[in-house]
Amino acid sequence: MTDDVAARATAGFRSAYGAEPAGRWAAPGRANLIGEHTDYNDGFVLPFALSLRTVAAAATQPGETWTVWSELTGETVSFGAAEVAAPGRVTGWAAYVAGVVWALREAGHAVPGARLAIASDVPLGSGLSSSAALESAVLAALVDLGGLDLPAERRPRLAQRAENAYVGAPTGIMDQSAAIRCRAGHALFLDCRDESVEHIPFDLDAAGLAMLVVDSRAPHRHADGEYAARRKSCEHGAEQLGVPALRDVDVAGLDDALVRLDDDETRRRVRHVVTEDQRVLDTVALLRAGRIREIGPLLTASHASMRDDFEITVPEIDTAVEAALAAGALGARMTGGGFGGCVLALVDATAAETVAAAVTAAYAERGFTTPGHVTVLPGPGATRLD
Repeated sequence: MTDDVAARATAGFRSAYGAEPAGRWAAPGRANLIGEHTDYNDGFVLPFALSLRTVAAAATQPGETWTVWSELTGETVSFGAAEVAAPGRVTGWAAYVAGVVWALREAGHAVPGARLAIASDVPLGSGLSSSAALESAVLAALVDLGGLDLPAERRPRLAQRAENAYVGAPTGIMDQSAAIRCRAGHALFLDCRDESVEHIPFDLDAAGLAMLVVDSRAPHRHADGEYAARRKSCEHGAEQLGVPALRDVDVAGLDDALVRLDDDETRRRVRHVVTEDQRVLDTVALLRAGRIREIGPLLTASHASMRDDFEITVPEIDTAVEAALAAGALGARMTGGGFGGCVLALVDATAAETVAAAVTAAYAERGFTTPGHVTVLPGPGATRLD
């Protein structure tokens, strides 16, 4: 897929600027294998990079000016140092590019002027982090073009700052960490407290497995307000329990912790986070042992917890999970913040299309919008293609 996207980025560069790019840089979308709403609770997450990627074809240009063309909109947007200096001056999709320039300059880097062309096959609005893919591809391009001293381990925090402070989207560190630091055939075990990472073997292809990603195409219902409410509930629970974050409550002490909370809703929210952290650790243990097929029940248990305790699923999402499991998936769960987005289903590689067809049929039976689907394997993080 990357070859096609890279060719489109190159063609876009030629069309927009009448010249050849100096190089092409790619960064992936991501899916979170397990560990939902654990990130802002100082917990654990386990994302992997998708084979769906965003490519930036780029070359330097004189002065402190940046021009970017987007395949998605057909627009070309230019901005200079004055627009980059203050968040909010560049808006829309180009703000993600300007935000990277801003964050690099804020960190003291001499960012080269540049012309860029962006192409992507990471779907927008589906919870696969198209924004982090865009930021990470642009960041890789600018670092290389300018010969900037910015090691890979420092790049996720800078890309996150671009999205938080310039664009104004309150994302955690997971998306950018996955887009930049993942390796092919591995999942990225990330401790959201100290930002340490470990690359966990996750070679689906060798195991005869694949990950089916189902785009529910469900409208995101009240996602922002509900997300904030869940976060507030978790903070309230941690405060009542006298711990810095819910990560500090372990499964062994969960029952004792729950009786100390003052309402049932907070108990359910806390139970999800504490058990979800444990499911991440259990999944990592199985993957380290090469027992990849056995993670399926943990994925399914994660979904039940999100549905019943955290209450962030919607009928389309639950239907996709139920249909996938009934059709033979080893495990299935919603991935992402909730109230829409995508479902992951761990399947035998030969059964992917059969499971996808079963989900599509279940949607038709219930009168839902036809879902999308793609089969993916864990890919690499941001990289220069040529």
